[in-house]
Amino acid sequence: MASGKAAGAIEGVKAESIVIRKCHELDDMRSCVALQKEVWNFTDIELVPLRLFVVAEKVGGQVIGAFDGTQMVGFGLAVPGYRGGHSYLHSHMVGVRKDYRDCGLGRRIKFFQREDAIARGFELIEWTFDPLEIKNAYLNIERLGAIARRYTINQYGITSSPLQGGLPTDRLVAEWWLRSKRVQAVISGRNKSRFEIRQSIAVPAQIYEWKASPDTRAQAKQVQERNRELLLSAFRNQLSVLGYERDQQGNGKFLLGTWDEPWMYAAP
Repeated sequence: MASGKAAGAIEGVKAESIVIRKCHELDDMRSCVALQKEVWNFTDIELVPLRLFVVAEKVGGQVIGAFDGTQMVGFGLAVPGYRGGHSYLHSHMVGVRKDYRDCGLGRRIKFFQREDAIARGFELIEWTFDPLEIKNAYLNIERLGAIARRYTINQYGITSSPLQGGLPTDRLVAEWWLRSKRVQAVISGRNKSRFEIRQSIAVPAQIYEWKASPDTRAQAKQVQERNRELLLSAFRNQLSVLGYERDQQGNGKFLLGTWDEPWMYAAP
């Protein structure tokens, strides 16, 4: 999701007034496809097609919609996965209409995903996110309590989405351990467990401007390549992203340390 307060956002929107539910009907899934195109501005060939939404719902994944009256204003799509001898859910995308951002709706959709997953016996939801997206990283690590210890280079190839700015689609893998003490603390409003910060990796606030303009895109790519090497090296040294800071100027910072809960699946 794009960062910052959406221009022209609907005043007074409250996430609590929006109904979130699972989607089973084709019309709801068609609305997911349309909203996907609106949020990411993909070309048609890059859109996740209707058929995959249908399949995800049929084979144990999640298709979740957020509705303001009869209008879909947000959605989530997850598919089943299997790793390390255990099943989990991979949350492929969560999107919120521009006018409905910054009211906690994305976080509420994630909590709905968590409740449904726990009810069906899942311990883990994973998803990927762009390490250059400061607001999204803060949401994932601090507001949801996910951790990250894996990095994929150019996962989807170069895409048409203007949010990517023509850069390689590097992604961090968020691991959301649904019943961990860390996640339960975040959800209940308590402070997460403290950890020793072994390394920090900065993301400048100007990254959005640099990605948006062909004249400065090389600067954004330099940040991406620098942070790619730092994160890959940290993960090789058994560090994990456990915290994220934002300062008053909008700069972001990954905070890395060691995290060892005995029931966590080993990273591949």
